[in-house]
Amino acid sequence: MPRNVDNFKRRIDYLRISITDWCNLRCIYCRPRGKWKKLPHDEILSYEEIIQICHIAVRLGITKIRITGGEPLLRRNIIYLCENLSRIDKLESLTITTNGVLLKHFASKLYRAGVQRLNVSLDTLNPRKYYEITGKNMFHKVWSGIEEALLVGFYPVKINVVAMRGINDNEIGELAKLTFKYPVHVRFIELMPFLDNPEEPESRFISTDEILNILRDVGTISPVSSSNVNGPATHFRFKGALGKVGLISPISHHFCPSCNRLRLTADGKLRACLFSNTETDIKTALRSGASEEELEAIFHEAILAKPEKHSLNQVCRSSVSSHRPMVAIGG
Repeated sequence: MPRNVDNFKRRIDYLRISITDWCNLRCIYCRPRGKWKKLPHDEILSYEEIIQICHIAVRLGITKIRITGGEPLLRRNIIYLCENLSRIDKLESLTITTNGVLLKHFASKLYRAGVQRLNVSLDTLNPRKYYEITGKNMFHKVWSGIEEALLVGFYPVKINVVAMRGINDNEIGELAKLTFKYPVHVRFIELMPFLDNPEEPESRFISTDEILNILRDVGTISPVSSSNVNGPATHFRFKGALGKVGLISPISHHFCPSCNRLRLTADGKLRACLFSNTETDIKTALRSGASEEELEAIFHEAILAKPEKHSLNQVCRSSVSSHRPMVAIGG
């Protein structure tokens, strides 16, 4: 059996790498309230360590890598990392997920460094509401970053929207209409219960079934195929639109049977499921001088630790209260 196949015959070919746990926003669904203790510098993997792990990952069958954070564009010399990862033989896709605040400055540099796709988090088109969600008055910087990314040649630019009842549910139609004017993919993501927020997650949760009903009021919409058969989104297109709409349902229609991903946290832990506390430490062995074969065995061990499905049978805060917050895992 190939070494990137788990115990449930899923081929794990996608690695999401968090390169920092720090962010310049404080989104209400991601970062804990109060003071967030940043990881000490020496706890975070160096770029050379990340590059070495990625070479091992690709040898074992990883073909897609996504760089995340925190906010990855905050980390110094990220272009150096992207250039080195994009040169790895047999790596087919290099992507970055960003909040977009610094994107205008970095877009052309990322494109030249070999990054092929961008995901930008943007939950509203209303600057005032953007401030309420993120704690920062940065909407116009994000939008100018998206425009710059399109200008320099990124396609697709995916806009990730966390749908929240009573916050941005009245904008779902307007956000979807961006696909008529721009060649973007707007992806609506179900709210995941990662934080001990004062508001009950149930009160904010909107299923993708409900979102699809809202989209049907916007115009004629039809399902379309995707080149990424293992991706979490189901895709749709409005008649006459330039881009697509995606629905991501980690709660109401979980995609565990086809999940193809593994995560590497900023502090060097391999995490096989977003909703599981099980982590495999690869950093300690790496820094202790482990051989390539030993590191490959650790990576393979992480793949075999992947559970059959996550434990969220319903939206409940108690089931994830002991988890790291999203900002510490990687979006």
